[in-house]
Amino acid sequence: MLSVQSWSLRGRILALTSTVGLILIGLGVFAALTATAHNRQLDDVLNRVSPMRAAGETLNTALVDQETGVRGYAITGRDTSLDPYRKGLADQNAQIARIEGYLHPEDRDIRATLNDVKARIVTWHRDVAQPVIDAVRDSGTDAGQARVTAGDTTEFDGLRSAIGVMQNQIQVVRARSANEAKASSQTMVAIEIAAAAIVVLAGVILLFLMDRLVSRPIVHLADEVRQVASGDYERHIVSPNGSPELVGLATDVDRMRQQIASELSEVRGARQQVEWINDQLKSQAEELTRSNRDLEQFAYVASHDLQEPLRKVASFCQLLQRRYAGQMDERADQYIGFAVDGAQRMQRLINDLLAFSRIGRLTSGFTEVDLNRVLTDVTSQLEGRTEDGAEIIWSGLPTVEGEDPLITTLFVNLVGNALKFRRPDVPSEVRITAERDGKEWRINVRDNGIGIEAEFADKVFVIFQRLHARDAYEGTGIGLAIVKKIVEYHGGRIWLDVDVTPGASIWFTLPAVIGLDESGDEQESREVVGA
Repeated sequence: MLSVQSWSLRGRILALTSTVGLILIGLGVFAALTATAHNRQLDDVLNRVSPMRAAGETLNTALVDQETGVRGYAITGRDTSLDPYRKGLADQNAQIARIEGYLHPEDRDIRATLNDVKARIVTWHRDVAQPVIDAVRDSGTDAGQARVTAGDTTEFDGLRSAIGVMQNQIQVVRARSANEAKASSQTMVAIEIAAAAIVVLAGVILLFLMDRLVSRPIVHLADEVRQVASGDYERHIVSPNGSPELVGLATDVDRMRQQIASELSEVRGARQQVEWINDQLKSQAEELTRSNRDLEQFAYVASHDLQEPLRKVASFCQLLQRRYAGQMDERADQYIGFAVDGAQRMQRLINDLLAFSRIGRLTSGFTEVDLNRVLTDVTSQLEGRTEDGAEIIWSGLPTVEGEDPLITTLFVNLVGNALKFRRPDVPSEVRITAERDGKEWRINVRDNGIGIEAEFADKVFVIFQRLHARDAYEGTGIGLAIVKKIVEYHGGRIWLDVDVTPGASIWFTLPAVIGLDESGDEQESREVVGA
């Protein structure tokens, strides 16, 4: 029943709109035809009949001017007195031609009257005007005045009367066109009123049908949806009375509600599981933090507390080596040498491990650090550690944000490695440059040494990772690990550029000083180590 009723209302709307549309189209066509006729009638009044009547008045004036000119010529005998006659004659011909141009085929009465006027003009010129002019020219003014006095005005009066008849006929045509224009104007007003009334009536009916078909069902559906949105996901959305589209929409919304309610139940279960997992992860993170803290503390304590017994072992091994060297066999001296070397290497490992564990634990706070000054200090510290002629070159280094001692340690390790891993018979050259990248500085340390293979790009930053035999290059393999930890402690990153040859190129970033955009001294600085 609802569906039948809905389709009935829908059909009424379609029928109403179709009927109103056809009526309005018909009224529009009729209004267009009426407007065209109205414009044509107005054009006839304004642009044809009224100018034609004005031309008739001008024609009458031209004939009066001609009579006046003839009488004046008869009195004075001067040729200039004929000027009004001549001008009137020209105006007469022009106005007659003008009137003839305005005439339509249906203006038969006016055309007949105009022909009568033209015939009377010819008669008047032949019987009255021209004889007076000829008499003055032949016999003088007395003869001309005699002709005027003796002349009969019947011809001229009849001529003017004929013009009056023509004017009356023109006025009749004008009145008829004006009345027709008035009638068409009234018809257009009536059409507009009828169209407005039809539109208003159709609008009222449409509003009523839209309220029954759309507004009330939508309000009902919105109320149902609001109750579901407030949290009542189990509420069944009842289909409203309305168009089949709204009924289908209500069904789809209820199906969506059911799907949401089902997925919400799953989400709630999953959220409880995620919360449990988060609690476990939080507990594990806290345990991991505590474990890392304990490991750092253990590394620090172990490296610190092992110093004394290891120092004692190394000292006594060195005493044995100095006191009993050469007094026992060669194998005993070799064993003592192994013990002394192992103790010394263990000391270096422990010292390096202690330095590694101290990074980030003992902090003096971030300050502005001038890298040009740092490189000067680093050059002084490395002086004498490598071959003569090695050069450390830098230019345009900025001021960065960080801990001065840690940044100095960073460059000591990087530049020290570059000087250590040199090529035989080639003087070492280490070049340090920097470039701005947003809120940080990208710094490059490039050397011309033996370089690092691409396959070891990640391993070089691992603690105690060595790429060469111990007897080839000294060290514990912790230097680049310390560098990486210092860089990451400052919020930066470090990587190996594997695309450069010869030598090695290491990039890292450090935070820039806020508000300080300019770099350091652009003048290149060169320091020769071991000179």
